[in-house]
Amino acid sequence: MELETASNGGMLYHEVQESKLCAVHCVNTVLQGPFFSEFDLAALASDLDCRERQMMLQGAGTGDFIPEESHNVSLDGDFSIQVLEKALEVWDLQVIPLDSPVAEHAQIDPELENAFICHLQDHWFCIRKVNGEWYNFDSLYAAPEHLSKFYLSAYLDSLKGFGWSIFLVRGNFPKDCPITSSEASNGYGQWLTPEDAERITKSCSSGSGGRGRQPRYLHQSSKEREDEDLKAAIAASLIDSSPVAAPKTLSSASTPEEEQTDGSKGESS
Repeated sequence: MELETASNGGMLYHEVQESKLCAVHCVNTVLQGPFFSEFDLAALASDLDCRERQMMLQGAGTGDFIPEESHNVSLDGDFSIQVLEKALEVWDLQVIPLDSPVAEHAQIDPELENAFICHLQDHWFCIRKVNGEWYNFDSLYAAPEHLSKFYLSAYLDSLKGFGWSIFLVRGNFPKDCPITSSEASNGYGQWLTPEDAERITKSCSSGSGGRGRQPRYLHQSSKEREDEDLKAAIAASLIDSSPVAAPKTLSSASTPEEEQTDGSKGESS
């Protein structure tokens, strides 16, 4: 019996936040390699826009549809879920809303799946199983954060409670991404061993360097995070009668500093 080798030689592919490119980072960490650029996603968005305009022109049309506006990429670079779906379809991967009946088993046993995409307002990030271990590949982190399979379910539930849209990714994930000198780094991508990732995370938690901003809750225990979540939810409900961090699509982006004060776990583009 041949032993299965670790994908990418056991390395983790992570991209640190660059401008408003979290959708690009999300897609690439799902695929575990620098497969797409912002120009690739922009081309997909343009193609989707053209198809939508053709459909509206051929059909009855509505007064709400503005042909000149893009419904798949905002002026500041936030992409729609349709763009991410199209990008992953190239690799024969399917994106399914977690609350869909098709994803029922994933809601019960998420650790048996391989990847999830999370979205709130203007931020996308990926939670991915690599070589049997789960990691949070949020581009706001300096390195992937290891998640135990026991914490995974609670973490997903916590995100849903704060209004995050969660999508399941299923299909045949790329087994390996050739690491050549030309694509080993695309300006924000990096290959890390699990040990390196853990070391960088600990280094950031102690306040010593590390590229990228790490939300405060990253350095707390699961129980501490849950307590902080509850406090934030109560505080937000007292301040504002509107839903806590209600999801939106393709709206004007906030700055990371603004979004890290909104009680939605500090995650933003």
